[in-house]
Amino acid sequence: MAVWICLACGVEHPESDAPPATCAICLDERQYVPRTGQAWASLEQLVSDGYRVRIANVEPELFGITSTPEVGIGQQSLLVRTLAGNLLWDPVGFADEEAAGKVLELGPVAAIVASHPHMYGVQVAWSRLLGGAPVFAAEADREWVQRDDPSITYWSGDLEVVPGITLRTVGGHFPGSAVAMWQAGADGRGVLLTGDTIFPGPDGRTVSFMRSYPNRLPLSAAVVDRVANAVADLPFDRLYGNFGGVVDAHAREIVRTSADRYMAWVRGDFDNLT
Repeated sequence: MAVWICLACGVEHPESDAPPATCAICLDERQYVPRTGQAWASLEQLVSDGYRVRIANVEPELFGITSTPEVGIGQQSLLVRTLAGNLLWDPVGFADEEAAGKVLELGPVAAIVASHPHMYGVQVAWSRLLGGAPVFAAEADREWVQRDDPSITYWSGDLEVVPGITLRTVGGHFPGSAVAMWQAGADGRGVLLTGDTIFPGPDGRTVSFMRSYPNRLPLSAAVVDRVANAVADLPFDRLYGNFGGVVDAHAREIVRTSADRYMAWVRGDFDNLT
C-alpha cells in the first residue's frame, strides 16, 4: 500500500496498491489535467528519486520551505515560529523523515493549515512525520480533501490556531479559502499569509485575485469586494503569497486599492481603446 501523490497538483490521495484513475482536484476547472495525462508517484518513489526539502529564513521567525525538484504546483510553504508552537502553512507535496527533522529543529509544529485545496500537498504525511501535528481544513472545502485522516479538524469563520495567529475564511478562489493573520510578524506591524487568494504582484506594490490562475478565469467584482472587505479590519502591514511573492509594506491599503482597480476593469468601467 502506498500514498499516491498527483504530480500535477501535488495533493496526496488515500493509500492503495495502485494509483487512482483520476484526481478530482485536477478535473475541476480551477486546475487542469496535463495533456500527457494524469501521472502519479508514491512518497517512497520521490524519496528514492532524490527529492529533498529546503528551508530558508524569510524574516525573523518566518521560514520558507520548498521541495527540490518541485512537486505539483510547487508552492513555497511558510513556517511561522512562536513560543506556543509553530504553524506550517500551505504544506508542500513532499515530506520524509529528513524533511521533518529539519522542520522540528525549528520547534514543535502545533498546526498544519492549507489556504485552499490546491495547497493541501501531503498534509497528512507531514502530520504523521511531525508527531501527529493537527491538520486544520476549511469546512466549506471538505469535499476536496482527498485523504481524510483523524488528524484533520474542520473549521470555519475565525480560529486562533496558535496564540497570536488567527485563521479567517475569506472565500474567493474556493469557498473555504483562508488567510492567516500573524500579529507579531513584520516587527509587530502584522503579517498576512494569503496563499494565492490574494496574490502579490511582481512589483511588490499590487495584488490580484483569480478563480483559476492556470486557466485564467477571473472572479467577479462582487467576490473580489467581499474578499477585500473580509481582511479590511485585520492589522497587517506585510503580505506573503504562496510562491515567494511579498508586499513588504502598506499591504492592507494595497489590498483595497488593488481590489478597486480589479473591480473597475471587470465591471467595464474602463475602455482600453481610449
